[in-house]
Amino acid sequence: MADNKKRRRKDSIDDEQPFKNKLKPDASILETLKDFSTASSSSSVPQALTLQDLTLPFRCREVADLSLSSVQSNIESLILKIAHSIISGQGFSFDVPSRSAANQLYVAELDRIVLKDKSSQRPFANISTVRKSAITARILQLIHQLCLKGIHVTKRDLFYTDVKLFQDQIQSDAVLDDVSCMLGCTRSSLNVVAAEKGVVVGRLIFSDNGDMIDCTKMGMGGKAIPPNIDRVGDMQSDALFILLVEKDAAYMRLAEDRFYNRFPCIIVTAKGQPDVSTRLFLRKMKTELKLPVLALVDSDPYGLKILSVYGCGSKNMSYDSANLTTPDIKWLGVRPSDLDKYKIPEQCRLPMTEQDIKTGKDMLEEDFVKKNPGWVEELTLMVKTKQKAEIQALSTFGFQYLSEVYLPLKLQQKDWL
Repeated sequence: MADNKKRRRKDSIDDEQPFKNKLKPDASILETLKDFSTASSSSSVPQALTLQDLTLPFRCREVADLSLSSVQSNIESLILKIAHSIISGQGFSFDVPSRSAANQLYVAELDRIVLKDKSSQRPFANISTVRKSAITARILQLIHQLCLKGIHVTKRDLFYTDVKLFQDQIQSDAVLDDVSCMLGCTRSSLNVVAAEKGVVVGRLIFSDNGDMIDCTKMGMGGKAIPPNIDRVGDMQSDALFILLVEKDAAYMRLAEDRFYNRFPCIIVTAKGQPDVSTRLFLRKMKTELKLPVLALVDSDPYGLKILSVYGCGSKNMSYDSANLTTPDIKWLGVRPSDLDKYKIPEQCRLPMTEQDIKTGKDMLEEDFVKKNPGWVEELTLMVKTKQKAEIQALSTFGFQYLSEVYLPLKLQQKDWL
């Protein structure tokens, strides 16, 4: 009788947390992770290809990190050229690199999106471009001031210096990217940063402007990723991998459960759409620590889009993809095939909207998706079933199912793409 009660209790627990009985001891999973981390470290030794190493049928535009004095000199040279044009009676026009979708291309050898070297004129004496020309001149003036003072400001600060001219921060942000491309420097070289967004927690120690930060002692909120990545250095870690998480809710769950102590790792999130600082920080960790990166995103087209921005770059900032992309990110979950594999209940799945389906089909046409057969298979399944799910769908089996069963089993089975 007692044995029957114990058996029924065990069956009940297995029903509540499917596949928990398939988990091996942590020591066994850790051995698997050590082998994976070692293999990843040794495979990342070869020098990464650059645009200069390839013979492409077209020219590409790429930016580099420049010192403040170089940025200042480039601005002054550009303004002198414009002054000569005005004095000679020709007026002035900015030669602005085109960042349109048609001028961008995915290069398989580099596994990232690049910007082709095509530009357009932005004349001041033209009713359709006069305002944008004025905004461009104003942004150049403000950046020149930052160079002289040697200080950093946020994109929001920049917008509020001339609200009547800019009207909307989207407009000043877009011209800021244009200016970065025109001057041939990264956006961080302009000393304009975005507000803190990304956070990191786990087995990482680094210096932030001289202060040593231990990310295991930052509480469940973690450490905000510094907007000035050039001030980050001395990275040290005993982690076996980096876990890139799309959502803040999933990040909080893993941080509170101290998942990084059970399986030594560094957990990072940009809380949705990747910002520049988080992308730079992730690349820096991958490059300096030689650790593999595993991604945990929603099972929908936008989750895969976010993953692709980290790995291949965004079309909006393709001119700086060499500095912003992190190569060889593995897609750990949540994948469309996981919905049936882990028996996610129907009430926890969401029907895809027409826009979702269109986005999914559009992504199937992207070269960076076609390059990975596993991605194509998963995305095809998603579009076919017309179902999506968030990471939080796993909470149907318990709030800690993500950290106690799902991720450990994924790691145990090396179930990543």
